[in-house]
Amino acid sequence: MNAEMEMMLKGYGLTTAQIFYRMPDHPTLLQSYVWQNYDLAPDFPEMKGFLKFWEEKLDGPLHSVRYVHRKMISASEWRALKGEFILH
Repeated sequence: MNAEMEMMLKGYGLTTAQIFYRMPDHPTLLQSYVWQNYDLAPDFPEMKGFLKFWEEKLDGPLHSVRYVHRKMISASEWRALKGEFILH
């Protein structure tokens, strides 16, 4: 069995986040970065860990995050969750 299937069996779902941040040299401009990983909703420990890493190690203050989370419920049924975090 592959790693992705093992993660889904443990309750993880695929989370895709569009992270908006301010460019360090031009703070009035917003850029976006797409992050994708398997995570647990609604707490999102993987995404929150990445955002913490971003704030500690990377330039460019975070503005907001939009995310979509898809989790397989059964062989042919998926549950989708959408949301947004405002960080500024």
